[in-house]
Amino acid sequence: MAEVLSSIFYRPNFLTFVIIFLWGFYIMVTRFNLVKKLVGMYLVQTSVIFFLVSTSAKNGGTVPVLLSTTEPVQAIQYTNPLPHVLTLTAIVVGVATLGVSLALAAAIYRTYGSLDEEEILKKLE
Repeated sequence: MAEVLSSIFYRPNFLTFVIIFLWGFYIMVTRFNLVKKLVGMYLVQTSVIFFLVSTSAKNGGTVPVLLSTTEPVQAIQYTNPLPHVLTLTAIVVGVATLGVSLALAAAIYRTYGSLDEEEILKKLE
């Protein structure tokens, strides 16, 4: 048990990822307001992006650009660019998803006069 606690405090970014992810998931599940659900969804997306960034960090790594072609490539020296590309893609997808979701929430509010999920379901029955 002591080893688990020491590993958590050695890498607090993983603990932060878990806290933000669970906080966003809790908000999405327990709240009935649609905008609050979107805030929870955004927190979950942000925690995943934070996880990608924190796992792609490398001590002593350099940019993956070859300076000379005469020496053999030592892959251990370079940082993998794939997590960074995935992070940028996730940010773009997250912003687009949030924008479309807010537009749908505005249309739902204009139609039903409320953003409360229970009131909308009562009006649909």
